[in-house]
Amino acid sequence: MSDQTEKRPLPSLTDEELVEAHLEGRRGAFPELYERYRDRLIHFIARKTGDPDRAQDLVQEAFIRVTRHLHRFDTDKKFSTWVYTIASNLSKNELRNRSRSPLVLFQKLTGGWDDDHRPIQFEDNRMSPDDLYRKRFLRRLVEDTVRTLPEHHQLVFRLRELEGKSYEEIAEITGVNLGTVKSRLHRARNSFAQRIEPYLN
Repeated sequence: MSDQTEKRPLPSLTDEELVEAHLEGRRGAFPELYERYRDRLIHFIARKTGDPDRAQDLVQEAFIRVTRHLHRFDTDKKFSTWVYTIASNLSKNELRNRSRSPLVLFQKLTGGWDDDHRPIQFEDNRMSPDDLYRKRFLRRLVEDTVRTLPEHHQLVFRLRELEGKSYEEIAEITGVNLGTVKSRLHRARNSFAQRIEPYLN
């Protein structure tokens, strides 16, 4: 870590610089990393497993694994991709250990699948009772539809449409090549649209 990096405030450091700072003994570097990712990972795991309470435990487990293996982390790679990979694997293990299917929460349908679109979210505005009812109905409809997709299609769809990950990041997280990611995502989007369209007309 350079002298300049050492003097900069922790919030201004990149994830990878924080890793280096932590390994070199700078106080507060690891808590800063944890704060950056805790809520996002809880949200990610909760969507994947359908269990917000368990998601908090799994994020703790993810960061225990991070601390164990941080000395082997290649700071030329993205920390975010690595930590999401750990969280994804923990979620898969959790679902494998359950007898019930995962509850996947998709929050909003979009009209198209643009390459530069933002992750799917609800607008944060006041809604009438009718709007709230429709929103709940739509959410349940989306949940039921997504559960009919193959698990590997669900994963790429979720990482792209909900987490806003790039194709390259999805390839690293899932361990498959870029062409396979694009192919799976294309099939997942088409299957999803075909299955849900009759209910939206």
